[in-house]
Formats: sequence, C-alpha cells, structure tokens
Amino acid sequence: MPKGIAYSGEFKQQVVETMRSEKLSYREVAQRFGIPNSFRKILDWERIYLEEGSEGLYIERRGRGNAVTDVKGRPPKLDKQVEEDLIAENQRLRAENDYLKKLNALVLEEERRSKGRK
Repeated sequence: MPKGIAYSGEFKQQVVETMRSEKLSYREVAQRFGIPNSFRKILDWERIYLEEGSEGLYIERRGRGNAVTDVKGRPPKLDKQVEEDLIAENQRLRAENDYLKKLNALVLEEERRSKGRK
C-alpha cells in the first residue's frame, strides 16, 4: 500500500492479533498483509494494543495533539469577547510588571543612598 494510506482499526487489530497468535516477526506480518516500511508502524500498533486494548487501534492519532484538551488537530477558536478579554488582561499584567520593576529599582536606589549617608 502506498504512503499516506490510513489503515482501519479492524485491519490493525487483525495484524496485531495474527502476529501475536502465530508468533510472527514484524517483517513476516508485514509481508503477509502487504504493509511497506512497516516495522515502526506495526510496533506502534502492538504497543497501543497492549496498553489500551483493541479499542485503542480505532482512535485517530494523526496530527499534533493539543496540550490543553489532549485532542488531535487544530485547537478550537476562542470566542471573540474571550479573546479580547485575554488580550486586555495580558496588557494590564505587562503594565503592572513594568511598574513593579521600576518600583523595585527605586526602592533599591533609595536603600543604597541611605546606606551611603550613614
């Protein structure tokens, strides 16, 4: 099968169960089922099968995962108002951070001056 083919969960399950029941190597099972460049692919299927059971082979896993929702693909877009609120809060926090840095510098300068007078 050419690159880019998505294998069905049933096919993956059949491959892994055949490999395990007949004690076949990755290469042997790849030849039997016609899976090219398969070592890594079949190894992953077997790992998923052992960790999550046969149901795990039916889950779509292509694409990058979203760290927040643990979902593959693009993260959902935020509501316009929520996005504007987050931007405003970010700006306020940056201004507060800048203010605190300047205040800290002034306090340190004042302490240095008072130590110099004594």
